Amino acid sequence: MIGLTQRQREVLEFIESTRQTGEIPPTLREIATHFHFKSSRAAADHLDALKRKGFLQSQPGKARALRLIPSFQTSRRHVVDIPIFGSIPAGFADDRKQEPRGCVTIDLANLGIKPSPRTFALEVSGDSMTGKHIIDGDVVVVEHGQTPRDGDVVAALIDGESTLKTFVAAKGKPHLKAENPKYPKLIPAGELVIQGVMVALIRKRK
Repeated sequence: MIGLTQRQREVLEFIESTRQTGEIPPTLREIATHFHFKSSRAAADHLDALKRKGFLQSQPGKARALRLIPSFQTSRRHVVDIPIFGSIPAGFADDRKQEPRGCVTIDLANLGIKPSPRTFALEVSGDSMTGKHIIDGDVVVVEHGQTPRDGDVVAALIDGESTLKTFVAAKGKPHLKAENPKYPKLIPAGELVIQGVMVALIRKRK
């Protein structure tokens, strides 16, 4: 949502979530409690900013008379939250475990993907994929259960160690290729398990 701070977006989505579940809009005190604000004044300041920016309307004198502008409700249908399952090495493979680490909000129109319940995200750690413009700190969106094609970027377990690399199907012996000449290709000694195929990239913020 262009023009909103991260906290303003979160407050707006909190109000929208009550509408979707049939609840009445939250009061200033309820908003302050939900976001651990020190006072209701902080909640009021966020609501005032949302009104000025055209995302919210309210009726004077009515504490719960908050109404989202229709354009926001339409745009919100194109935004989804994807779970982040920790980080993945884009360097030498290691035995890093993937654990839930919140969510990343993505705009479907901008990324051009159709996420499913098997879609998840990972934060990139390392520089072995710079040849495909994937750098340290980026977030890759991955689809679990999708069959990789030659040249796809994949999250994989190779002999029990996790890594992000390019999938190469060569002469019936699949292996993984780095996109940085500093790193060797990875040929499994035993097992290669594809955890998911990258379907989108969220660029690291500078």
